[in-house]
Amino acid sequence: MFKTTTRGINWNRLSLLLMILPFLILIFLFSYIPLFGWSYAFFDYKPGLGLLHSPFAGLKYFHLMFFEQGSELLRVLRNTFALSFLGILLSPLPVVFAVLLNELRSKSFRKLVQTVTTLPNFVSWIIVYSIVVAFFSTDGVVNQLLMKLHWISEPTQMLSNSEGTWLFQTALGVWKSLGWSSIIFLAAIAGIDAELYDAAKVDGAGRYRSIFHITLPGIIPTFFVLLILSISNILSVGFEQYFVFYNPLVADRIETLDYYVYRIGIATNDVSFGTAISIAKSIVSITLLFSVNYLSKKMRGQAII
Repeated sequence: MFKTTTRGINWNRLSLLLMILPFLILIFLFSYIPLFGWSYAFFDYKPGLGLLHSPFAGLKYFHLMFFEQGSELLRVLRNTFALSFLGILLSPLPVVFAVLLNELRSKSFRKLVQTVTTLPNFVSWIIVYSIVVAFFSTDGVVNQLLMKLHWISEPTQMLSNSEGTWLFQTALGVWKSLGWSSIIFLAAIAGIDAELYDAAKVDGAGRYRSIFHITLPGIIPTFFVLLILSISNILSVGFEQYFVFYNPLVADRIETLDYYVYRIGIATNDVSFGTAISIAKSIVSITLLFSVNYLSKKMRGQAII
């Protein structure tokens, strides 16, 4: 029972609100107050002069983005969408991995596999780049081994092959995040009522029938929530990975929207133009979130908002 006073104040709920208040303050400080920075997109801002001493530019940088830099922006969007769609296409892999991991009989071996596959998530992309260079450069371990086995006649250019950049970067992303991404699905599986599995065994269902009729239906809602969030963040495929692996030979294929904003806003000091691109990106992401959420509500009867 909730404790209340004579005036009907629910002290238990009030205490819960006070517990989350510090986190709400942090979200407000780091997520909403920085939105003031959007004002830089409407001024000819130069670092060091200050916003008050910068002339008003209106929609100049939005016009520049859509009409004068359209071809370059389309190239960047092509890379962003391609990498995002590949990531979404492979999004069921953590589900499959979580199900297979859950079916392992040996708890010690299961913990070992989960630990080994989760560790790459905590490895910096700088370290990953060093490992990839050691293995996949022209004089790396993989090329030397394949040449000694006479499977190839000359070294493959994995890090400078622009045609295979999307697939190579997607594979690295999956390797790094597979174990970590499966944790939430393992938690969803743990939340399934164990009596359902017991009833299925009584009815003669084997492991495969239990997976397809109990486990998968139990984690599908979680998968759809993450899928909706992934689609809404389709323009945010990350920055660190592509910043580290960026080189002139693959620049045309690896430059994503986040890297483009960095190059425009930081590397060339065009803060106003970079801010305008970020605003457009945020608007598109919010629109996608509400659109996909609406479709999910109409088609599945469930939504996250």
